[in-house]
Amino acid sequence: MTETNYGPSTRALHNQVERTEFGETSDAIFLTSGFVYDNAEQAAATFTGDVEHYQYSRFGNPTTDALQRRLADLEGAEACIVTASGMGAVSSALLSHVKTGDRVVASRALFGSCYWIVTQLLPQYGVETVLVDGDDWDGWTQALSKPTAAVLLESPSNPMLDVLDIQRIADLAHGAGALLMVDNVFASPIGQQPIKLGADVVIYSCTKHIDGQGRVLGGAVLGKKQWIEEVLQPFTRNTGNALSPFNAWVLLKGIETLPLRVNAMARNAAEVADFLAEAPGITRVNYPGRADHPQAELARKQMHNGGSLVAFEVEGGREGAFRFLNALKLVAISNNLGDARSLATHPATTTHMKIAPEERAKLGITDGVIRLSVGLEDSADLIADLKRGLAARKG
Repeated sequence: MTETNYGPSTRALHNQVERTEFGETSDAIFLTSGFVYDNAEQAAATFTGDVEHYQYSRFGNPTTDALQRRLADLEGAEACIVTASGMGAVSSALLSHVKTGDRVVASRALFGSCYWIVTQLLPQYGVETVLVDGDDWDGWTQALSKPTAAVLLESPSNPMLDVLDIQRIADLAHGAGALLMVDNVFASPIGQQPIKLGADVVIYSCTKHIDGQGRVLGGAVLGKKQWIEEVLQPFTRNTGNALSPFNAWVLLKGIETLPLRVNAMARNAAEVADFLAEAPGITRVNYPGRADHPQAELARKQMHNGGSLVAFEVEGGREGAFRFLNALKLVAISNNLGDARSLATHPATTTHMKIAPEERAKLGITDGVIRLSVGLEDSADLIADLKRGLAARKG
């Protein structure tokens, strides 16, 4: 069943559900590596593409296919390929599309591993790469004045929650002949839909909000059917970047409560951000849902809520940030995000530690910055825990 007029919560539960002959309520899980054929002729015809039949779970599996259909429907995309991890999604999207001599333009504010792919891996294969500050429109215009194969950006960015104008960058990217690839992890499909804003490809670490309970790894790449089938799918199938059926099934269960969780987490994050903005010992708060965010107007235009992430700076640099983190009892220290439980990390020494200090400084990632992924706890309890951290920051 597929109804386009349903809201996101209904779509997450009911759209693109295919039951077996047993009529199960929950999606079936097909834990099998391979499939059998009725005869040799069917096997041969399957490999030539004349017959539709599952071959091998690296190529396709009923459970992973169910996840791909559900994600595409929720995102408003024509097609989807799921991968073994979020970074598997990023690397597959880029490496399947570019070749030696091509050019890639990316926003400077990227997750550490994405930054490594753009600045280290792609140049090894003869791909020119250019980094642009998110709000530097002269820089974007200049970078995209030449033919370009792909543009990669995060919005909101990791970890400082910069909001980039997706539609404006899409127009520039398309003028340069590029596909715009948007990492939408921080917003989730509930908080933002980049395809409606002009993006060609949307990328997720399903490990984050889509699972939302710290259980499994997974990634997804969504876009137009022709590009998915002719460019991305051959790459993922032949390089082995396949999601396990079990992980796909867990992610299907996560999608069922995704709207409920993301909206509740965003409400909590808004309360936490308001508290931190007035708290002593906090020198800076970045939250897209607040009026003092540098791109607040753009965030209201692009996003359905402020998201579940808050970035803030604690007085005292690294020592102050560590004392703050170590005093927390409810919020766990973890580099994951989008979980039902609130998690905090120190980007300069974890997720972005391999980025040079001078580059981190350009991004505003000081030694006092903490990235907080707000979960589903009672907001009063979270604020009480943050007060505990603030009380300890001076030592």
